[in-house]
Amino acid sequence: MQIFVIRHTKVLAGRKTCYGQTNVPLAESFAEEAAEIKTKLPNDFDAIFCSTLERCKVLALEMQLKNVQHDDALIEFNFGDWENKLWNDIDPNELNIWMEDFVNLPTPNGENVLALYNRVAHFLDKMRSYNYEKVLLVTHAGVIRCIWSYLLEMPVKNMFKIPVGFGEILVFNLGKEKVMDSIKEKM
Repeated sequence: MQIFVIRHTKVLAGRKTCYGQTNVPLAESFAEEAAEIKTKLPNDFDAIFCSTLERCKVLALEMQLKNVQHDDALIEFNFGDWENKLWNDIDPNELNIWMEDFVNLPTPNGENVLALYNRVAHFLDKMRSYNYEKVLLVTHAGVIRCIWSYLLEMPVKNMFKIPVGFGEILVFNLGKEKVMDSIKEKM
């Protein structure tokens, strides 16, 4: 099964803002970015799955994707009490403790990275049972990093070393068995 994965377009929240599951507004360049993404994609998907967060749903709608299935497995990391705060406003002691073991330690009232990874891995494992040939996922950087970790079987603690740009497209093959998985390209 060939899977195309898109990260949503740019958002107005800057790099200084901690957002994950917060519905942040899209940047003014949204229409142009969406149009460019659409030109890079085939239009013969057997299935389309989309995060339930607005920035992905709006992108799917703008691209006029049909029969989109919304799935919470594709939502971004939950930063809990840190959502929509400036990174500089988060207690540095709390932040440092979390960063020492973000794989296992949840953010206050949020989740840990292992929970995000497990939800994405479960989604991909479930995908193997479907008879689709070509699938599109519209999602977020954290989910895409988990997909990379899953495909490469690399430690989850290293996933933040993988850059994922806004509007970036990853294409990979998901085999019936994990040994048959392969990464095709980044677009």
